[in-house]
Amino acid sequence: MKLSSRGRGCCAGGSRERGPPPRSPFVHQLRFSPLEKAKIAFMTLTLFPIRLFFAAFMMLLAWPFAFIASMGSDEQELEKPLSWWRKIVDILLKAIMRMMWLAGGFHWINVKGRRALPAEAAILTVAPHSSYFDAIPVTMTFASIVMKAESKDIPVWGTLIKYIRPVFVSRSDQDSRRKTVEEIKRRAQSDGKWPQIMIFPEGTCTNRSCLITFKPGAFIPGVPVQPVVLRYPNKLDTITWTWQGPGAFEILWLTLCQFHNSVEIEFLPVYIPSEEERKNPVLYANNVRRVMAEALGVSVTDYTFEDCQLALAEGQLRLPSDTCLLEFAKLVRSLGLKPETLEDDLDKYAASAMKMKKEKVDLKEFSAYLEFPVSQTLESMFALFDENEDGVIDIREFVIALSVVCKPSKTLETIQLAFQLYQSESGTITEEDLAHILKTAMGVSQIDVTHLFRAVDEDEKGKITYDDFYTFAELHPHFAEDYLYADQMGAESSLETSSLSAPNGICTDFSPDGAGDRKKPLQKKLN
Repeated sequence: MKLSSRGRGCCAGGSRERGPPPRSPFVHQLRFSPLEKAKIAFMTLTLFPIRLFFAAFMMLLAWPFAFIASMGSDEQELEKPLSWWRKIVDILLKAIMRMMWLAGGFHWINVKGRRALPAEAAILTVAPHSSYFDAIPVTMTFASIVMKAESKDIPVWGTLIKYIRPVFVSRSDQDSRRKTVEEIKRRAQSDGKWPQIMIFPEGTCTNRSCLITFKPGAFIPGVPVQPVVLRYPNKLDTITWTWQGPGAFEILWLTLCQFHNSVEIEFLPVYIPSEEERKNPVLYANNVRRVMAEALGVSVTDYTFEDCQLALAEGQLRLPSDTCLLEFAKLVRSLGLKPETLEDDLDKYAASAMKMKKEKVDLKEFSAYLEFPVSQTLESMFALFDENEDGVIDIREFVIALSVVCKPSKTLETIQLAFQLYQSESGTITEEDLAHILKTAMGVSQIDVTHLFRAVDEDEKGKITYDDFYTFAELHPHFAEDYLYADQMGAESSLETSSLSAPNGICTDFSPDGAGDRKKPLQKKLN
């Protein structure tokens, strides 16, 4: 099975624009030389506490200004255009916030391009979103942002958030997302009376190696947007806070320990949508993303926020950073298999696979098995499993991969299903069978299961049952770390998750349910 970025399969080369990213966009690794470690230790004892105190002081200093400006006003009053005295408060708060970033080592902020007037572009789309430091352009512009309603209850920070008059999305209100789009439309059509709305369309933090799928929420209003790209051209990347890697406080500590931190904000020309793009927010989002990717010199990928959840599911088999099950999950979506019916589809495909008289099928038989016509997407999916490039695949591998995508945190359920597919009439599998099962379940091309198999096969029969494996897994819940990762995958392949469960940065997604599900053209292979 060729589910590996090192193999020719799904992550082989491709065009810069359409090819997959060179590494997972949800993983960030930091390595320090002895000299860098010494510098960090010195800065921790000297500059770090001073900077932390001064930055906290600046935020506390900003709070009374924001509080006074908001005092005596109800929610509706806060949503009216700025009065003259609040414009003065704006200037004061921007100066205080600039001093806060200065305390953090951002001695100067390089701004390129011209920021459009609100009448020219009511929405600013910012990418890539990689850290809470992306709040820098928010504090520079005091543009409104889309935030979770719960954010306004956070002490100090909540007051500052409310001051910039964000559009709040409420989890308890099922109609909140529709209301959010309507509010953005209303503000966008105010002839520049309202401040611009700044939106991070990726919806989550990445490592900036590529631009992942843009959520369509910012593009549903169909108004012109101004793309804004962020760069952090630092020798040591202590900025990135994503799903696998350093946690929030560690990033803060390491960044404040750097003498200087560079940030570059570039305002690109306003993007005016065509009539087709106004009607199709997904097309609009993809085209704006392509423009921003070209400006950044990075690739685009159809990985999404949901792929983060697959990569970091709390199962006993944690996916390695170079897994291509993310590519498989993308193709599953492109093929038209819906998340809400995926478990039923899995049951159907598993039952069908068990009834088949042969495990190997060609592309035409694979198409009939899935009940989907042959297409470029289907061919790309078929190529993932065509290990020997002989035009046939083992259908059981497809079922196992689909089970992982469908139930990523239920490792033992996937392995039980795999045993049913591979076991002999006596209900046993061999070491070779276990290798096929686990390399498919982890999305890699090769894996050594010898130590694990021998540990399960205590009687040295050369074969094991699912009951043997289940009993072993109950006694050794960390069997993957003990017998798989430690042996040949190394610490780099299975990284610790960030200390906070959801590094979604400073902007929440407000795309109405189903907005991104409308039928898309089938993508080319290696998309």
